[in-house]
Amino acid sequence: MFSLLISLAVGLLFGFGLSLTTGLHPAVYVVVGSIVFMVLYFILMRKIMKKVSDGVEAAQRDLMANRPEKAVATIKSVQKQYGPWQFYIKKQMDAQIGIIHYMRRDFNKAYDYLKRGFVRHWIAMGMLGVIYMKRNKIADMTSTFDKAVAVTRKEPLLWNLYAYCLDHVGQREKAITVMNKALKKAGNDERLKANLEALQNNKKMKMQVYGDAWYQFHLEKTGAMIRKQTKAIQGRRKIVRR
Repeated sequence: MFSLLISLAVGLLFGFGLSLTTGLHPAVYVVVGSIVFMVLYFILMRKIMKKVSDGVEAAQRDLMANRPEKAVATIKSVQKQYGPWQFYIKKQMDAQIGIIHYMRRDFNKAYDYLKRGFVRHWIAMGMLGVIYMKRNKIADMTSTFDKAVAVTRKEPLLWNLYAYCLDHVGQREKAITVMNKALKKAGNDERLKANLEALQNNKKMKMQVYGDAWYQFHLEKTGAMIRKQTKAIQGRRKIVRR
């Protein structure tokens, strides 16, 4: 990556120049050169990530204004311009583009980007896992979720999503194992406990408690939840009338 190479080159040149102009101990040149390298790398990294962040925010504004094509073009521009400068930027931008296509239900395009995405982007990894589930590639689904929860241990929705997919493909016992592990890794989250209990009692997991964060995975339609709420309200009204 350019930022690393430039910082390393400047640090080496500074240390070498110092050795030619002073009579200090060689260790001093190494220490000073290393400090120059680290400071310069930090400065370059901050500047580049600020540019990347600005580009992603611009893309998000385009999405809010219902301009997904422009949002994708903006992210691709950021990827092309700053990808060579810093580690993982290309993967992070692939993840962002994949999420946009997934949310538009263009799962084929989404897959092409998500599979190249950044493993620490748990939403992108979750979407990739769902795509594998829908394609009946259970081994790939499991592998994807295992990688995701290994680096994002504290996100309850990710664990719930993993267990939901396992249960959906008929692996309820494994889903229970995943949820037990989630309680150890992500903490005693009440939603994790409730869904673990549901699985243990052969009941459906209740994912609606996560709201839009859940619905973005397109595993349940918001309309279905509205109908359930309407029926529940109507049921309460009948009880009151009686």
